[in-house]
Amino acid sequence: MEQFGTEQYRIVHGDALQALENVEDNSVDLIFADPPYNIGKNFAGCIDRWDTDELYLEWCYKWLSLCIRKLKRNGSFYVMTSTQFMPYFDLFLRDKINIMSRIAWYYDSSGVQARNYFGSMYEPILFCVKDKDHYTFNAEDIMVEAKTGAKRKLIDYRKNPPQPYNTKKVPGNVWEFPRVRYRMDEYENHPTQKPIALLDRIIRASSNEGDLVLDPFSGSFTTAYVAKQLGRKCIGIELQDEYIKIGLRRLGLASEYKGETLHRTEKSYHHEEPAEQLCINF
Repeated sequence: MEQFGTEQYRIVHGDALQALENVEDNSVDLIFADPPYNIGKNFAGCIDRWDTDELYLEWCYKWLSLCIRKLKRNGSFYVMTSTQFMPYFDLFLRDKINIMSRIAWYYDSSGVQARNYFGSMYEPILFCVKDKDHYTFNAEDIMVEAKTGAKRKLIDYRKNPPQPYNTKKVPGNVWEFPRVRYRMDEYENHPTQKPIALLDRIIRASSNEGDLVLDPFSGSFTTAYVAKQLGRKCIGIELQDEYIKIGLRRLGLASEYKGETLHRTEKSYHHEEPAEQLCINF
């Protein structure tokens, strides 16, 4: 297991379970976990497919428990998985931590063209806290337009005297952000990259400057990148060499890795899938 960076911005190259064990208990202010979904995605040649659903869930329950241990008493935990596995996460977590919101990240996708069922157009996110009476939630930092007041300019006649509706509000639990596409400036060479806007909302809402943000499945390192931009400390854990290189570059921690100069992959219309390999752990 290798570590890179500083006390403020740290990258851990290794297995998530082992790396989480080495994080101090009750030390993290915010955790965002976006694990492999067990749906066959190709992560730099490593296919995220377990032999059975039971084995996948057994693995997930281990790192979910570790994440809870690492959170401070007033910490927050956002976790994602596929729509088919989120009910199991929900049932597992609900008697171990407080689930405050069940969020649907919605996106349009012309690529979803199911013919015999309704294609999935969202990914679920659980927002959890250890102590529902003491946790960070910076509502003023994540306000969005309230169309009733801002565009329709309606009056609330229930109040005395009547008053216009507010023009801003805290977002509801359906979030619409575009998926990261190849032609977008923020695109990195990763199959399940999450958008900067999604992480910006989460980190602004549930942490403060100087807080520690942890991502146990860093991938394209968007969590760490946004955390640094917002003045938070961060720990990013990642198993794959290819994605460690992205993290080192995006966080400005190194200009080369194992003798290779780090730079963004040049975009091309020709794309070759990396060769598959057997993966024991993620």
